[in-house]
Amino acid sequence: MAVSVLFDEPGPKARARFRIYNIVFLLLLAAAIWYVIDKFNDAGQFDAMIYERLSESGVIKELREGLFATLKAAAIAIVLSLTLGMLLAVARLSDRAWIRVPATAFVEFFRAIPLVLMIIFFFLVLAVQTKWASETQGLVALVAGLTLYNGSVLCEVFRAGVNAVPKGQGEAAYAVGMRKNQVMRLVLIPQAVKFMLPAIISQCVVVLKDTSLGYIVTYTELLRASRIVASYAGSFLITYLLVAVIYIVMNSILSALAYWLERRLSSRGRGSAEAVEAVHDQLPVG
Repeated sequence: MAVSVLFDEPGPKARARFRIYNIVFLLLLAAAIWYVIDKFNDAGQFDAMIYERLSESGVIKELREGLFATLKAAAIAIVLSLTLGMLLAVARLSDRAWIRVPATAFVEFFRAIPLVLMIIFFFLVLAVQTKWASETQGLVALVAGLTLYNGSVLCEVFRAGVNAVPKGQGEAAYAVGMRKNQVMRLVLIPQAVKFMLPAIISQCVVVLKDTSLGYIVTYTELLRASRIVASYAGSFLITYLLVAVIYIVMNSILSALAYWLERRLSSRGRGSAEAVEAVHDQLPVG
């Protein structure tokens, strides 16, 4: 039987005491939950009228349009952020200082500015310089802010992922005559994806949640739509809890996608390892 080296196994009296502690904790937790539910009931949060209004077709349509607007902004921002992050990472890894230094300054600048400030700035500029509809201005300002900020963050993720690949992989590719863009595109980035994927998905979740900042620039995303719905339904609490569940479901889907991709890449990784060994075998001895 395995013995823990961190602490002694509890004796019969200690185990009995722990069971009592667990029971007391569960009773206190149940009492707290009952108290919260009772207060909600006294405040009328469980009135049937609230749920009847939330189930009306007009309310569902408002939430559906808000969800679509959120997904649209998130999808555009994620694609642009990944593209910008990759380009900046390649620039930061360049051997040419005239490419590397401006890219570094760009990344540090936009990582340092608060995202809310960038969104408001772009919205005010668009309001002065264009005659677009307010909804369009809000979408463009939101996507621009999300892209610049998250693209700068993803740049560091990509750069760290490429640097995490063993140096021998790049050296072997150079030794067989590959150019730097070929080494980056065919050898380093495919292997780095396995290191980067968890951080990339995590940042995509951040982008999805940050679309709620569109509320401050009159973009009718899910959070802004929920405020309209809550005013009609008569309960901000229940409406926002519903919206929270929707966000949790969307983020859970992204996490499940990340897990699936990770498993696919892990299965492909065995083939990549064999290819790398083949490259090493081509190197001259000595």
